Amino acid sequence: MKKYCIWIGIALLFTACGKRGPLVAPEALVPAAINDLQVEQKGNRFLVCWSRPGKEEWGGPLESLAGFRVFRRDVLPPDQDCEECPNAYRQVKLIDPEYLHDVLQIGSRYCLYDSELMDNKTYQYNVVSFEKDGATSKGSNKVRRTKLIPPATPVLSAMKTPDSVTLQWKIPTPIPDKTLEGFSIYRKQAEGLMPLSPIATVPADTTTFADPHMEHGVLYYYAVRTRAKIGPDLVESDLSNMVEGKFSLSE
Repeated sequence: MKKYCIWIGIALLFTACGKRGPLVAPEALVPAAINDLQVEQKGNRFLVCWSRPGKEEWGGPLESLAGFRVFRRDVLPPDQDCEECPNAYRQVKLIDPEYLHDVLQIGSRYCLYDSELMDNKTYQYNVVSFEKDGATSKGSNKVRRTKLIPPATPVLSAMKTPDSVTLQWKIPTPIPDKTLEGFSIYRKQAEGLMPLSPIATVPADTTTFADPHMEHGVLYYYAVRTRAKIGPDLVESDLSNMVEGKFSLSE
C-alpha cells in the first residue's frame, strides 16, 4: 500500500504544479537489482558475495530493506538444461540483515559460504533483495561456477625474527591438471575472524613471507591458502593450520 501511495503522490504533485514529468511506475518501487554478485571457490566451498543496494529501481533511496534470498540451480547438459523452468532454482539462504548468523558483512557487502556441492558439477547463483512490504527486486546478475577438487593445503610454521615474524610453508604435492599460481597469506588478530581477503599473495616459487606490518605487542594469527589455476578458474585450497606471531621489542 505504501508503494502505491508514493506513486499516486508523485502523480498528484506533477498535476498540481501544472507540469508534466516522468511518473514512477509501481513496478519500479522495488530495490534496484544487485549487479555485482561474485562466486569464488575456497577449499571445498563457494564464497558467494554481493553488495547491498542503496536505491530503488526508479532511483530513489532504499530505506526499508528487509532481507535477501539466495538461489542456486544445478546446470544440466545443454539438451536438458532449463533455466526458466519453475523449479530450476531453489532457495539456499534467507537472510535478515539484523540477524546475520553465519553470513559475513564487510561494509555494504555480504558474503556466505555454500558447502552443499558436488565435485565437477556446475551451479548457477541468483540473489534478490526485498523490502518490509514485500516488494522484491529483479534477479541479480547470474554467476556460474563449477565445483572443482581444490589444490592441496600448505603446512605452515612460523619463526620469529628481530623485527618481524617469518612464515614458512611446504609446497603441496601438485595435483594433475592444476597449475600452481602461488599462495595467499591471511592474518587476523586474536579476537577477530580470519578476513576474506589476504594481506598478501606470493608467486609459486616462494615458500616464506615476512610480515612487515606488525604492531608492537599485538598477537596475530596467520594461515595460508594454495592458489591454483584449474582450466580457466582460479581456485584456492582450504586454509592451512594457523600459527601465531607477536612482535615485541622486549623479547
